[in-house]
Amino acid sequence: QVQLVELGGGLVQAGGSLRLSCAASGRPLSSHAVGWFRQAPGKEQREFVAAITRGGGITDYADSLKGRFTIARDDAKNTVYLQMNGLKLADTARYYCAAGIGRWYERFNSYEYGYSGQGTQVTVSS
Repeated sequence: QVQLVELGGGLVQAGGSLRLSCAASGRPLSSHAVGWFRQAPGKEQREFVAAITRGGGITDYADSLKGRFTIARDDAKNTVYLQMNGLKLADTARYYCAAGIGRWYERFNSYEYGYSGQGTQVTVSS
C-alpha cells in the first residue's frame, strides 16, 4: 500500500507560481509511475496534467500545459513535485497525485491508478 499526500496548494495571483508536492508513505514511491490530475469546480472528470515514469526518465504533459508545468521526482525523499509557472485563472482546481498504474499507456486516466491522495486546492486570482 502507498499513501499519498498532496501539499503546496494555495491562493496565487495570475502569472504566479506554485510547487506542489506528492509525499508518499508506506511502500516506496520509486516503484511507481506517478501522475498528477486536476478537477475544476463543476467538472465531473479529473483532467490529466502530467506523469512521470519510474526513475523519472520519461515525462508527459497535457498539451495545453506544456512549457508551464514541470513534473519531477526525488525518490530519496519519496516525493514527486509539480512545478506550475505562469498560472492562469483556468488552472484553478483541486490537484491530485496518483500512483500504481500497470502500464505507462494507462497514465491518462485517473481511474487506472491504484493509489490517490485527497488533493490540494489551487486557486488562481486575477
